[in-house]
Amino acid sequence: MRTFVAAADLGQFQGAADDLAVTQQAVSKRIASLEKELGVRLFTRTARGAQLTIDGQAFLPHARRLLATAERAVAAVRPGHRALRVDLPGRRFSPARMLRDFRATRPGTELDVVTLADANAAIAAIDAGTIDASIRAVSVPPRRLPAGIRHIRALDEPEQLMTGPRHPLAGEKQVTPAQLRGHRIWMPILPAGSEWADYFDAVVQAFGLRIEQTHPDFGTEPLHDVIADSAEIATFVPEQMQILWPDGHDLRRINIRDPALLYPNALIWREDNPHPALAALRDYIAAAPPAFPRNEPSWLPPFAFS
Repeated sequence: MRTFVAAADLGQFQGAADDLAVTQQAVSKRIASLEKELGVRLFTRTARGAQLTIDGQAFLPHARRLLATAERAVAAVRPGHRALRVDLPGRRFSPARMLRDFRATRPGTELDVVTLADANAAIAAIDAGTIDASIRAVSVPPRRLPAGIRHIRALDEPEQLMTGPRHPLAGEKQVTPAQLRGHRIWMPILPAGSEWADYFDAVVQAFGLRIEQTHPDFGTEPLHDVIADSAEIATFVPEQMQILWPDGHDLRRINIRDPALLYPNALIWREDNPHPALAALRDYIAAAPPAFPRNEPSWLPPFAFS
């Protein structure tokens, strides 16, 4: 197909051969093979070169589109040429907003956003080269990371308490972690071994809170249904997470302060990845101002400092 388009553009088999760095005989054989497969003549050979037949003229625009599609398909999976492929924990979380803000500063940057199971899956995919980066918490000790995997802190995001209107803390403007002791906090979406489970295990150990995972996980909306109807159960949500709920739920999002419970999102990548947009993303994140004021009391899990 590429040989046919080159010959049509140049009007010569020899010109196509020079352009494709093959012999004229190879061009003739390729064109003959294509004509045999299609069952039509594509060129009329003349003293001046090769002229498209009516069938050749009809075939040419389709051939161009097929070649363009093939090139886009190759570019979609070729490191350094394809879009920067970044794993995010979800489209409603703050890492997605950070990535959107990055692209707004570089409008021509092509991004391919995926969502893997957890940070462990993301790190394995980065190590294998199937994705370029991830923005998640890294709870794995550095000595257990694959060689060449690097990460920097990207966004320390405060957690909020979400309650229904009948919860004892529903009327509070903000609460401290100490005030949460003894209250039932339901977090069913904490897969064992994930960065989220490691984070909330650290919260429990640091503040003596009661976090339950006794119910099955049916997703975010059923969780909000339970919280809205309960006078006892609350949950944690990231401060910047975008959430919509029915008007009748009257859910409350309450800031946690003194200290704020910060969730340490990090940018993760492999140091030998040559993708040009990856370096730009690293620079953008390194220069970003802190999401939470450094002069206010805050808490981070121990793994955030490793």
